[in-house]
Amino acid sequence: MARGLRLGALLALMAGCDRLTPWQGLEVTPPRPVPAFTFTQADGRPISTAPQSGRPLVLFFGYTHCPDVCPTTLADWVRVRRQLGDAGERVRFLFVSVDPARDTPAVAAAYAARFSPAFTGVSGDSATTAAILRAFGATAAQEPATGASGYLVSHSSQLFLVDDQGRLVAMYPFGRGWNALAADLEKLL
Repeated sequence: MARGLRLGALLALMAGCDRLTPWQGLEVTPPRPVPAFTFTQADGRPISTAPQSGRPLVLFFGYTHCPDVCPTTLADWVRVRRQLGDAGERVRFLFVSVDPARDTPAVAAAYAARFSPAFTGVSGDSATTAAILRAFGATAAQEPATGASGYLVSHSSQLFLVDDQGRLVAMYPFGRGWNALAADLEKLL
């Protein structure tokens, strides 16, 4: 009987091993609640970052004139969605523009949709943009540039993974690899 109890305890521990596996991204310990923000989409409908049961949120701050980090990141999202298969439909991918002067809601939405119709691009007013950046500990600043764009925007380049309870659980520095995000999403889903 004692042997059976030990075996049962071992099996119970092994069943929970998946939850003990470290994140592939940079783990936020303890997971940090983030406030919900609401943006107005191009069609006038609101979209919120509020938690949705069973639907984690992948959030990235960028802008549509970005020459490098932003298009690379959204191309990586395409790989993540492909890796997740049907389960990827439950993930909310949100591109938040840090350049509200140029990126209207329609421009941000069209930019994200160019990579996948499953991706949502949003833009808010300057106050909303500043507030959501602060909430995630991200930054963005305009810098002068030559050329047609007139300026560039230096911005935080990491991805943020928020669980379905509205808690920031992991971050992914630029270059971490799309497969790290895919592996962590598989755990959450």
